[in-house]
Amino acid sequence: MIPLIIFAVLIAFLVYYLASLYNKLVALRNRYKADYKQIDVQLKRRYDLIPNLVESAKGYLTHESKTLEAVISARNNAFDASKLAAANPGNASAMAGLMQAEGALGAVMGKLLAVVESYPNLKANETISQLMEELTATENKISFARQVYNDDVAEYNTNREQFPNNVLFNFAAAELLESLEKPEDRQAPKVSFK
Repeated sequence: MIPLIIFAVLIAFLVYYLASLYNKLVALRNRYKADYKQIDVQLKRRYDLIPNLVESAKGYLTHESKTLEAVISARNNAFDASKLAAANPGNASAMAGLMQAEGALGAVMGKLLAVVESYPNLKANETISQLMEELTATENKISFARQVYNDDVAEYNTNREQFPNNVLFNFAAAELLESLEKPEDRQAPKVSFK
């Protein structure tokens, strides 16, 4: 009778242990998905601010219509990519599409900001100035939310790859949300004083 009780206790302990491993993976997966929701909220805020900035700048930048059209086009592409990523956070192809669209949006926004800098009247406009401050604050919030998301994705991926999780459970890997698309963009610029 005692061996049967010991066997039953061991089985119960094993079931509890396996359930706790599984539940931890589920909790980590849900946490990174919730973290992505914060990124999504800030991206939507930025996508809403960009058309306001373009509309405010239109009066000053009549001969820069190609730049303004490029900004709106890139914003629309990034918005569409963010919807795909929000539907399945952590999906490699969705994250890659979002990173590519965000990279393109960042490039054209950089051109728009350079144009704004070259027009003193536009730069001094209170509405433009306020929108620029809001965009900067939103970018900071996106960076912070991206870091939290990436930290939780890394923890989730580490747990799913550890033994015995990697043998017992078939949880898909989650993809990090990188801030730069091309590795060469991470290189420090070369400076020469010749």
